[in-house]
Amino acid sequence: MASEMKIWFVLLTVLLVFINLSPLLVKGEQQVPCLFIMGDSLFDNGNNNNLFTTAKANYPPYGIDFPDGPTGRFTNGKNTADFIADLLGFDKYIEPFATVKGVEMFRGVNYASGAAGIRDESGIHLGDRISLNRQLRNHKETISHMSTLLENNKTLTKEYLSKCIYIVGMGNNDYINNYLMPQFYPSSLLYKPEKYATILAQQYEKQLKTLYSYGARKVAVFGLGSIGCIPAELDLYGTKDSPCVDSINSAVLKFVDKLKPMIDDFNSNLPNANFIYINVTSIAIGDPAAIGITNLADPCCEISSFIAKGQCSYGGSACNDRASHYFWDGFHPTEAPNKATAERAYTALLPTDAYPFDISHLALL
Repeated sequence: MASEMKIWFVLLTVLLVFINLSPLLVKGEQQVPCLFIMGDSLFDNGNNNNLFTTAKANYPPYGIDFPDGPTGRFTNGKNTADFIADLLGFDKYIEPFATVKGVEMFRGVNYASGAAGIRDESGIHLGDRISLNRQLRNHKETISHMSTLLENNKTLTKEYLSKCIYIVGMGNNDYINNYLMPQFYPSSLLYKPEKYATILAQQYEKQLKTLYSYGARKVAVFGLGSIGCIPAELDLYGTKDSPCVDSINSAVLKFVDKLKPMIDDFNSNLPNANFIYINVTSIAIGDPAAIGITNLADPCCEISSFIAKGQCSYGGSACNDRASHYFWDGFHPTEAPNKATAERAYTALLPTDAYPFDISHLALL
């Protein structure tokens, strides 16, 4: 066993040297040694499967277009994190923290959890979920295991982590399953939208700095989309003349507007930090018909009317024209927009898609 660890130690050292030559990599090769993923149900690939929660997607029709069937991904096929891994040249998906073992963690780990938020209480009415604070603790545990496999060489471990890409997408549930649910959470009674956005951003800033302190240097922070346009919110609030709930989008935008200045602050004041912001709202701009999406409002799967309202009904039906639907269930996109989001996060189509640059440039650093 000791000899195997020494062999891995040598191989990893060689890999670090190789990654230093990353600008010379050709398309199709793995561009970074590892990819770490933190987020909510948009990135979750199975961490909620064994939790006591209604926020699960390990049953049909979820995964109807995924090779392994229902895995815990909250969509019909691949999620955005899967597509980003593809674009970075990984030959298989990043394992969820719930199942990853041994040296596999050196490829990266997916910590994302459905219903999770920046605030620990977000999503609690649905049951257990792995908040961002818990995901950070899980990452610290991963780093400890990695260091042990590297014969407790913490310096080499941090050097290795500095070459990896981290993608973080949090905040949706701090609105959907917190601020917009006064029947369960007091936040909207305590804070006006601007104050809540400020408090949320301040907590997020501390959490991202903690991630930096653990060794992350190349971090892509995903913003929030137009939550006021998702079917579940439209069903709950309704609209008059607008296609979306404008008051929700306005409240969420107050938080989103604080992310770019946060990125600037990190890059200016944290040594060797390379944080980027992925503008999900900008990415959604354009003609969805250009990628075959013609239905922007209706969920593709049969929606549950019971405990997990807004999610697909267990064993329920799914539409046949899935590639033409933007929404899979009441909250989550189908595979088609997930792919489009990943592609524009990786290679920005508009200058507003990514700031100060996109993931493909982050990989070259």
